[in-house]
Amino acid sequence: MVTCNARQTEESVCTNKRKREEVTPQDRGDDRLCTSVKRARYPRYRKQSLELKSCDSGVCDLYETPSPSPTSVTPRPAACDLCPKISDRLGLQNFRDYGEECYQFKKGLEKKYLAAHCMANQPQLRPESRCKLVSWLIPVHRHFNLGFESLCLTVSILDRFLSCTPVAIDCFQLVGVTSLLIACKQVETRPPRVKQLLALCCNNFSREQLCNLECIILLKLQFQLSAPTINFFLQHFSLQQLTDEEPSELDLCEASKSLALAKGIAELSLADYAFNAYPPSLMAACCLALAKRMLRQESSTSRQDSGYPDGELQECMTKIDLLVSLNKNSLQRLLPSDLPEVAMEVDN
Repeated sequence: MVTCNARQTEESVCTNKRKREEVTPQDRGDDRLCTSVKRARYPRYRKQSLELKSCDSGVCDLYETPSPSPTSVTPRPAACDLCPKISDRLGLQNFRDYGEECYQFKKGLEKKYLAAHCMANQPQLRPESRCKLVSWLIPVHRHFNLGFESLCLTVSILDRFLSCTPVAIDCFQLVGVTSLLIACKQVETRPPRVKQLLALCCNNFSREQLCNLECIILLKLQFQLSAPTINFFLQHFSLQQLTDEEPSELDLCEASKSLALAKGIAELSLADYAFNAYPPSLMAACCLALAKRMLRQESSTSRQDSGYPDGELQECMTKIDLLVSLNKNSLQRLLPSDLPEVAMEVDN
């Protein structure tokens, strides 16, 4: 079991890392710098608990999160910047040439990376614990202005690690931020710094603990991190509707709006353990179909293109409908401001 208090066995994984010795001005014989050199300290902020308010669906309030340091975290972007824009004509042409091959490749990897029922072998954790952690990670990834792919990959790494390694309750938050760091190193050009992530945890953990846990997660997952995510399949199904002919500006605008709403619905589903067993391609097809219905757009064929039987599609859609109806306020907060008001009453 991975704990934060007893790490003797885990620390042996990273024995090749030497602890840096701190050299003070006195050791160098330079007394003039003794008064000017000071160790940088992170200010402590009010500690906030992860015990958040839950809805009936098991999704926590997505905006109750520890306040990060204003000098260490990039300000949250404007809501309009979060709306994906499908307007790159060159990207559409590349999708026409290689999109189907990429889809078949990612589709073939789903079973390998799917960590269904990952909480079954956790003696100290419950599905509610996972819900609270992921609900906390969603606004954290927005504070750093990270992409949706980073969040999806974070949850994938977290679930895969939980499926093979027992985790102590006092170390669960550290597992979450470490998974976020690993995911950002895969897809972001400027991942968050370690001290920024530790500040979000109210400095309850040390840099050494995070680095040791990073080694453990990578070894447990055998450095296999290229898991297919909901974000990839959402992009694929959205672009798939624009390849029959040269799309107009209206078609591009509608595809962008439905994709933005589908991503908001998908973010809600990431925090709900009830959707843990569904493959990402199935979740993406259902989220996009529901988004189009809520925006009063023409019905899409993405659900049929996903290759799943109607019974499985209908079961997943019913659960997503319930999720949206129980979390109307949370969904509105996840959507960009330039997206028009959508009808939250969804009917099958």
